Amino acid sequence: MQEASERWRNNAEIIVLVPTMGFLHEGHLELLRVGREKGDKLIMSLFVNPTQFGPQEDYEKYPRDTEGDLEKARSKGVDAVFMPRATEMYPDGFQTTVAVEKVTQYLCGRSRPGHFAGVTTVVAKLFNITRPHRAIFGEKDYQQLVVIRQMVRDLNMGINVIGVPTVRERDGLAMSSRNSYLTPDERESALSLKKGMEMAGAMVAKGEKDSAKIIGAVRELILNHPFTEIDYVTICNRENLTDIETVEEPVLLALAVKVGRARLIDNRIL
Repeated sequence: MQEASERWRNNAEIIVLVPTMGFLHEGHLELLRVGREKGDKLIMSLFVNPTQFGPQEDYEKYPRDTEGDLEKARSKGVDAVFMPRATEMYPDGFQTTVAVEKVTQYLCGRSRPGHFAGVTTVVAKLFNITRPHRAIFGEKDYQQLVVIRQMVRDLNMGINVIGVPTVRERDGLAMSSRNSYLTPDERESALSLKKGMEMAGAMVAKGEKDSAKIIGAVRELILNHPFTEIDYVTICNRENLTDIETVEEPVLLALAVKVGRARLIDNRIL
C-alpha cells in the first residue's frame, strides 16, 4: 500500500482515503462518492479495529460482509482497498498510542474510556500507510471528526479532513452498521432520537435558550419510548465540545442512546 501511494504521489496524483470498518451502507457509499470527486486516486480502508472497542463491547459480533463490501467499493470506483489483518496492524511488541487529550473527554469519551485512543492510533497508522492528501469522514460521528482534525493539526500531518453530512434512512434514522441489531419494535423506539432533535430545533426556533430545559425535554421524549437507555444528551460547542448552558449561537446537540443492544449516536446543529 505504501509503495502504491508513493507511486501515485510521484505522479502528482491527489490521494483520497475513506477509512471504514466495513459492512458498508448508503452512508459509507456517500463518503466514497465524495471521495471519488475529491482526488485522482481513491483508497478505502476496511479494518474492524479491535483497540477502539471496550471489553464489554461488540468487537467479535460487529457485522461483517467482506465480499459485499469489495463489490460496493468496485461499484464506486475505488482504486485500492487496504484490508490488513489485526496482527499486521498490531504485531507482537506493539506499544505506541496516539492520544488526543481534551476533546476526547466529552460525549462518547466519558462512557467509552480508551475508545478515542484506539481511533486516533489506528487512523494515524492508516494515514502513514496510505499517505493521503485528503480523508473523508461522516458527520454522524461528529466527535470523531473533531478529534481527527485536532490530531491532524497538532501533528502537522498536512491532510485535509473533509466532513460529509449524515445520510439517513427513509424513516429518518441515521444510517449505521449497528441498525442491523434492531428488532422492528426497537427500530420504532430508535426514531425517538430524530424526534428529540426535531423538538429541540423547534424549541430553539421559538426562542428557548436554556440548554437544561431543551436537554430535559429531549430526554423525557426518548425515555417515553420502550427499549431506550440514554448514555448522554448534550448541548455543546461545535469546535471544542465543551458544554453550553445558554444557546446564543449555533451549537451542537449530540445524543447517544442504547436501544436494545444497539448503541446509537446522532447529532444536529441548533
